[in-house]
Amino acid sequence: MTDPSRICIARHGETDWNRTGVLQGWIDVPLNDRGRAQSLEMADAFAAAGFSRVCTSPLSRSLETAEIIARRLGLPPPECHDGFRERNFGVIQGVPKAELAELNPPLLEHILKRNPDTHFEQGETMDEFADRVHGAINEIAARHPGERVLVITHGWTMDAVTREVRGLPRSAILHVKPKNGECLWLLATREWIRPLDAPL
Repeated sequence: MTDPSRICIARHGETDWNRTGVLQGWIDVPLNDRGRAQSLEMADAFAAAGFSRVCTSPLSRSLETAEIIARRLGLPPPECHDGFRERNFGVIQGVPKAELAELNPPLLEHILKRNPDTHFEQGETMDEFADRVHGAINEIAARHPGERVLVITHGWTMDAVTREVRGLPRSAILHVKPKNGECLWLLATREWIRPLDAPL
């Protein structure tokens, strides 16, 4: 039997668009100075975690976070995986929430609630999104059995993983938005994903 991987899923550092309330999705937005400082703080917090490698979404806010952490911890350069991208929000990517409040108040309400069933025109459905996220975790676990792997990703991506490990339906609203730098530990193999309360 293949040993499961211990995987820590963490949200990237802050961007200016996080701070000003602009929907990022697949748009490439760099870290700001606070985000870079948060990345160094994350690296220091993870110093004793025993990670063998860092994986990341290819979007620059995630990749730069991962690069800062990998350098600080003396790990190899991060491995990018498309499966860890943020959810594709379609035509509203790049739109400030303040502007969306005037253009489409019901849609903004769904977004602020982080309702996974929200329909994003030209974007991803919840099932498309969750399938690729869970598939990416299973793939990383299959590639690195028995290792401890840090994955840097995005807020809605963390929501999808949280529902999976808590045994919640994909339509469940979690109400709490993951903070920049917040993390979630799990066990995973090629076939399954389970919660891990602490990195044993």
